[in-house]
Amino acid sequence: MEQQEKTSDIEKSKLTWRKILGGEVLVHLMRHQANLIILIMFFVILYIDNRYTSQQEMIEIDKLKKTLVDIKYDALTISSELTERSRQSRIEEYISAEGTPLETATTPPFLIKDTDK
Repeated sequence: MEQQEKTSDIEKSKLTWRKILGGEVLVHLMRHQANLIILIMFFVILYIDNRYTSQQEMIEIDKLKKTLVDIKYDALTISSELTERSRQSRIEEYISAEGTPLETATTPPFLIKDTDK
């Protein structure tokens, strides 16, 4: 009886083409390495998720950079328009066009000194 068990164990442990093509070798590996395969699959899914998330963040960063450049150009345009409108010659033209009685001073400003000190 023991001898039959030993011969059946030896026959089971032999690697034959029939076992390879039948899938017995693969099933044997899957049974013994199931935890490792599950761990590897977990890391693969984690890697794919991380890659996808980083690509989405890079796309968002590019959009925000373009928006920032557009806003900077708008601010520069508005600033130059304000500078142009606040020049003395433009203000004088505006006042004269409105018909107000204001004029540019012909005498320079002077400093009033405090005599109490």
